Amino acid sequence: MNYYLVDYENVKTSGLDGVANLSEGDIVCIFYSDNADNLTFGLHRRLNESQAEIICRKVEIGTKNALDFQLSTYLGYIIHENLEAPYDYYIVTKDKGFESLVKFWKSKANVKLVINVTKQSEDELVKQIADLIGSTDDAAKVAKIIQHYKTKLGINNALMKTFPSKDHKKSSQIYSAIKPLIADKKGN
Repeated sequence: MNYYLVDYENVKTSGLDGVANLSEGDIVCIFYSDNADNLTFGLHRRLNESQAEIICRKVEIGTKNALDFQLSTYLGYIIHENLEAPYDYYIVTKDKGFESLVKFWKSKANVKLVINVTKQSEDELVKQIADLIGSTDDAAKVAKIIQHYKTKLGINNALMKTFPSKDHKKSSQIYSAIKPLIADKKGN
């Protein structure tokens, strides 16, 4: 069983990629605020299709990092409440500030940072891309593009801007190589 704490201000809809594939017994707690409180129809559909329990927690903002503090406090609370339960805890964020929280809980609970509910870390994504495109130098740039854009067209356009050439050969090769990673993005 997995417990996902989603920093929605940070990851938006991409952090919930794969939510429809979660199992019964998994719990997804989405922390959102007035700064990030919109869902697409596609995400709404995927949340409804998921067998996981979905919890939405609106964060009261007003201070810097309010969501981070409330998510961190809630993590401590649920770890305490579930000491006997075999949960793995995942903080879904790209915010490296949570690394100290993961280190703090290391000896007491299995807590990890991931960039989406498929449990993929940013480093794993970069490595996977490097394996696909054959370049570690370009992999980090491509990972940022995949994380930033919601559609295949947006990713393709960003690749063409990032890797410009007269015939777009490099961007086309990269796009073809990463197709399996963006299969769940909108578009053809």
